Amino acid sequence: MTDVWTVIVVVGVATVLFKAAGPVFLGRRALPGKVQSVVELLAPVMLAALVVTQTVGGDGELSLDARVPGVAAAAATLAVRRRAPLIGVMAIAAVVTALVRVVA
Repeated sequence: MTDVWTVIVVVGVATVLFKAAGPVFLGRRALPGKVQSVVELLAPVMLAALVVTQTVGGDGELSLDARVPGVAAAAATLAVRRRAPLIGVMAIAAVVTALVRVVA
């Protein structure tokens, strides 16, 4: 097995163990209110961090290119219509990004 596959297997097993830890350790007990509110915010915050780093992150430097207007268009779409279908928002972002790349 190559080093890459070893890393993939180790990360996969660690992920399964991490996801199983909550139900195993908590059982049927409810989380305290403050902890529950923090847990509910983790997924959106992590997604936002991923989008930001993938949009403007470069090799240790800030990279402002055609992706920024695309993400801005997606954010504007969601601001105007909160329940916009995800595929539509992604299509708008892709079209705006492509147009900026063609023009620039």
